Amino acid sequence: MSNITLSAGIRQNLLSLQGTAANLTTTQEHLATGKKVNTAFDNPVSYFESQSLTNRANDLSALLDQIGQGQQTLNAANNGLTGLTSLLEQALSTAQQAQQASNDTAGSTTGTVSLTGNTLAAGNLLIATGGTTYTVAIGASAAVSTIEAAINGTSGLGSSGAVTATDDGSGHLILTGNSPNTTFTASGAEQAAFGLSGSAVSGTSSTRTTLQGNYNALLKQIDQLAGDASYNGVNLLNGNDLTVNFNENGTSSLTIASVTFNSAGLGLTSIAAGGFQSNSTVTGVEASINTAISTVRAQTETFGTNSSTIQTRQTFEQNMINTLQTGASNLVLADQNQESANLLTLQTQQQLEISALSIANQANQSVLKLFP
Repeated sequence: MSNITLSAGIRQNLLSLQGTAANLTTTQEHLATGKKVNTAFDNPVSYFESQSLTNRANDLSALLDQIGQGQQTLNAANNGLTGLTSLLEQALSTAQQAQQASNDTAGSTTGTVSLTGNTLAAGNLLIATGGTTYTVAIGASAAVSTIEAAINGTSGLGSSGAVTATDDGSGHLILTGNSPNTTFTASGAEQAAFGLSGSAVSGTSSTRTTLQGNYNALLKQIDQLAGDASYNGVNLLNGNDLTVNFNENGTSSLTIASVTFNSAGLGLTSIAAGGFQSNSTVTGVEASINTAISTVRAQTETFGTNSSTIQTRQTFEQNMINTLQTGASNLVLADQNQESANLLTLQTQQQLEISALSIANQANQSVLKLFP
């Protein structure tokens, strides 16, 4: 078509129409997509910067899910700590009831040590109870009544002490613990001559026996609960540490140290048969439980602090994602109001240019009137 010659006016109007049509196409694309930058050809700097911001926002969104899972793991551990506290309080109550149950057997601690014959060599009778050994000097050929008087007259023994001596009227010495569940033994340097046999042991409280069984059962429940406090394969109460990442390259994170809060980890052990019959054993159990409760409460505070940190980071991540997405949009999104105004302007301009082209064409046609 290069052999066709257009007048300057028509060519100028055609060029204007072509430019307007191109602008119309661009404006319509902006309105249709909502973006003023759709490809790198539109604006390389804005396009790639927007992509970078969008990619980071997507990475943080993925991390936000992981942070939420970390929070749930902490929640599971906190539920476990709450349950452990309840079980420990039950165990403490059980031990306290056992301590009070000693009154049920007051005065029942009785042991018999037999003395055979009336001719005894001189020596010392040893009575051990409560960690203290009492030495009672026995003279040669001492009668049972004399031995009773010697025992009861020894400081720490007798009716105001740990063990009282009486007899059965048949030559047998009877030693009786004055406090419930007292354990004592009797021996001597001339044991053969004294004819000592056996040792006196504490009386047995059936109530304490039952409470001991309950206590040991609670320890099993503590073990099971601690083992069940896991979430998604992570148990913060059973030695599984948890690391929560807060940024896309892993340079910002929180490592939550785990604990082992089964009965052994809390310093509690099952009590052997007869253990609760001893006041000192029960007192030791109470002390261990109180220590365990304090440990659990302290760990609850630690996990609570970790939870607050994660919640703070969740809020921060959400706000950062919003900031990144807004920044990315600002670089590429079109102003719909402006683009709509541009479209109306271009459409008007196109109509004017078509009219101008028509006028220019009419000017050329006027030449034909010169030829009849």
